[in-house]
Amino acid sequence: MAGSARVGVDIGGTFTDIVVRRPGERSLIMKVPTTRSDPSEAVLEALARIARDCNIPSEAVDRFIHGTTVATNAVLERKGARIGLLTTKGFADVLEIGRQMRRQMYDLALEPETPVFLAPGRFRREVHERIGPKGEVIVPLDEASVLAAAEGAVRAGAEAFAFCFLFSFLNDAHEKRARDIVKARFPNLEISLSSEVDPAFREYERTVVTTFDAYVKPVVDRYLANLEQGLRTAGVHAPLQVMQSRGGVAGADLARKRPVRLFLSGPAAGVIGARMTAETAGFRNVVTVDVGGTSSDIALIEDGHPALKTEGTIEGYPVRVSMVDVNTIGAGGGSLAWIDGAGGLRVGPASAGSEPGPACYGRGGTQATVTDASVVLGYLDPASFAGGSMLLHADKALSTIRDTVATPLGLSPEDAALGIHRVINSHMAEGIRLVSIRQGHDPRRFALLPLGGAGPLHACPLAEDLGMTQIVVPRHPGVLSAAGLLAAPIEHEAAAAFPFAMTEASLERMRATIATIDRACAERMAAESIGAAPVTIRRFADVCYVGQAYTLEIEFHPDASDPIECLKADFYAAHDRIYGYAPQVPVKLVNLRSVHSVAGLAGIDDGAWEPTSDPIEKRSVVIRVGDGRTVEANVLDRMAMPAGFAFEGPAIIEQPDTTTLVTPGWRGRIDDAGIMILERN
Repeated sequence: MAGSARVGVDIGGTFTDIVVRRPGERSLIMKVPTTRSDPSEAVLEALARIARDCNIPSEAVDRFIHGTTVATNAVLERKGARIGLLTTKGFADVLEIGRQMRRQMYDLALEPETPVFLAPGRFRREVHERIGPKGEVIVPLDEASVLAAAEGAVRAGAEAFAFCFLFSFLNDAHEKRARDIVKARFPNLEISLSSEVDPAFREYERTVVTTFDAYVKPVVDRYLANLEQGLRTAGVHAPLQVMQSRGGVAGADLARKRPVRLFLSGPAAGVIGARMTAETAGFRNVVTVDVGGTSSDIALIEDGHPALKTEGTIEGYPVRVSMVDVNTIGAGGGSLAWIDGAGGLRVGPASAGSEPGPACYGRGGTQATVTDASVVLGYLDPASFAGGSMLLHADKALSTIRDTVATPLGLSPEDAALGIHRVINSHMAEGIRLVSIRQGHDPRRFALLPLGGAGPLHACPLAEDLGMTQIVVPRHPGVLSAAGLLAAPIEHEAAAAFPFAMTEASLERMRATIATIDRACAERMAAESIGAAPVTIRRFADVCYVGQAYTLEIEFHPDASDPIECLKADFYAAHDRIYGYAPQVPVKLVNLRSVHSVAGLAGIDDGAWEPTSDPIEKRSVVIRVGDGRTVEANVLDRMAMPAGFAFEGPAIIEQPDTTTLVTPGWRGRIDDAGIMILERN
């Protein structure tokens, strides 16, 4: 049986999701509570259960892919390393000065809005050197100042280093020599170079992302080392692979070298799984909403391609890393309901998480959550939640909502629970508008694809609010992120600064730069042991108008009949769609980027859909829907629905990993692949 199973593991704030794929057999899915103190414990527990309950020994695993939040959590929880930041003389305070723009203009107590916590003043040191704006050496590197700066930072308590020298993205010789000097003196300390992490202009953003990389590098290294050791102890000999923020996976050894690319690792896997589900169902344009226990991750897929961006944010700080364009909001099943000082009902962003979790979990939770509201409204069956692996306490959900929300507001528990759902749904709808309308897309042209443990429960109200008429519900939406890990490509990216006006950018010079970054990607691919697998190569350029400070990423086609004119035309079209205008004036290039990928699994499901249980109709329940009406809904078992089965709302569709609420006015059908398509009457 050796070498016959592939395992995808996605760790969320409340549950850890596992999908096991075996050739010719139905996938196995599993959800276990996340162990917040050490997330790897939940992974190893799941492997033990798979071996014990499913008769799949650990030795049978030939591929193990992991989506992790450890890099993001290290920032959110301030658990990264103490960083020594070495800069060009005169630029030590770039990290603290930032862009001199404030999001909170009228707070009585002003707090720093730049990530000073990454490298406080005592850890920042200046080095005598200077590279000019054309890559020329103005001041040679003073090697003695490098060693003195590093030793001073270490005496202050630095545990890792970030080097960010002026114009190093045009000439990296000084940064690399400084690394050699510091490594010789402190061989055990990790070092991140801005010329490798983010070779692009804009000094503040480059400093931030390089320092973030150094900040999380020791944390990520320890976590991956512990997980690898745990896997070996459990008998898993497959190499560990990790999802990156752009939507591709990489080996753990390469992920350690560039840990800042692990931000938004889990949400990216969900988007990959959603794209493949939509493609199977015949939909090219979808908006995905991944509702977990702690947050909701929203993304847009147009013409079969997830929207990407070259810069994201972590807690409002810029992180200039290519990533799937995911809008994350604090709205999930564990989001806490509370009453503000004006007597208004609020939900989130604080969450009960998995420990103690919602009150209905019976683990000591005392505040009302969205999941408690779902139980009170009749949407969730306490006896069959999470496939029956967890018994919910309906009495605790009812009493908590009554005591903390309903009584203070003078409402019945049912009306209070409905209010909680309305508030959380409005938060999610606004999040969808940010990735659609705000980016020049009409959401009515898209289908809604819900995923995550709670996504399908909120899909119909969200679609109605946004004027969307079609919903695509995957076969296993609750674990789609874990399934997406198995379908994701192995992918590597390299970039280079290319600061030239389009008229100056000779095609030969562009092709020479692309050849350089292609070689870097090829070297990283070689380390993945991909063998003779075909490699897909795509090139991109960051383009903007002359005089403009921010760019759009445009795909570059070097083999087109006129690549430069094609690039300009595509930029004008993208600028017009996003901003509503596109003057035909000169443009310039900023960066070039190459992405090499090897396809993952051809699909995320197991071929033709075959029902596994009966009967279809389980029972009828009385529920309360968004307009306040009380209606009788049929409860159906999705795992018993054959292809072609059709039904109408109101209905509740239950399956082991999630529950789908179908409100009045919607009809549903099961297609040949087992995907549920909902359409508004």
